Amino acid sequence: MKDFNYKCVNSTNDIAINLIKKKNFKAGLVVTEKQKKGKGQRGKRWISNKGNLFVSVFFSLEKINLTLKQLTIINANLMIKLISFYYRKKIKLKLPNDILINKKKICGILQETIQKNDNKYLIVGIGLNLIKSPKIKEYPTTNLYDLTDCKISVDKISRELKNIYITFLKSQKII
Repeated sequence: MKDFNYKCVNSTNDIAINLIKKKNFKAGLVVTEKQKKGKGQRGKRWISNKGNLFVSVFFSLEKINLTLKQLTIINANLMIKLISFYYRKKIKLKLPNDILINKKKICGILQETIQKNDNKYLIVGIGLNLIKSPKIKEYPTTNLYDLTDCKISVDKISRELKNIYITFLKSQKII
């Protein structure tokens, strides 16, 4: 799984889509410090406060015998696993794409698929509030720093996320 690190992009999902279309990577991890046009569900904007995690994981679906609905649950559970390294209390999945702690959103996931030649790819855009909680009218938010009093670096948590995905992709024989 190849790493792609940026200071600022419009959207990590857009970068992943361009990498898939123009290169021959079967899997990759796109990380940025800041997004100018982060994507949320149903066309909503994802608020990208500096210091939080903005990442897109992409991989080929060529050998995966799972539905997109199953992958949605798997991706959420992989994020719950990552968060649980730092926060040991109850973490809840609110389908289809929100991770909640104490009824507050800490993480959002946006899945997109694209076709390249005869192969389908999944792009999993992830926003995880590490040190800042965006102010959003519709719902309360939280972050890992407020919950744990521990400041987690983007580099450290993105490496851990990569390792979690490598394990999953190896189990699916993708890498």
